Amino acid sequence: MGIKYLWDTNTVIYYLQQQFPTAAEKFIDDLLNEDLPTISVITEIELLCWKTATEKDLNVLNGFISNALVIELEQAIKLKTAEIRKVHRIKLPDAIIAATAMVYGLALLTRNIEDFKNITGLDIISPWEIRK
Repeated sequence: MGIKYLWDTNTVIYYLQQQFPTAAEKFIDDLLNEDLPTISVITEIELLCWKTATEKDLNVLNGFISNALVIELEQAIKLKTAEIRKVHRIKLPDAIIAATAMVYGLALLTRNIEDFKNITGLDIISPWEIRK
């Protein structure tokens, strides 16, 4: 037991909408048997900004967020974000999510491998690429 993964926003959305392939669904279910889902404050904000969310979607989102560990934007993450942005052409929210994973030594669960692939030292796992 222990937190090992940081969920990117797309991972949360696919999970909540039950849009994972079977192997990815099993992988995520196994993770949830071991840990709370862990997200960056940026992911929390992005989820809360979902414009087309229905009332039911918002209830599900708020339930997920209240049960997740949300990592706030602290000084070490800010400094790592700045370091990442100086080296890589990456959007600020993605840089914050990457920095959060790196500062906490977590693997990033994301479908957006392309957005993060060049960041040295960032462990990236795409549940969509898991074959079991």
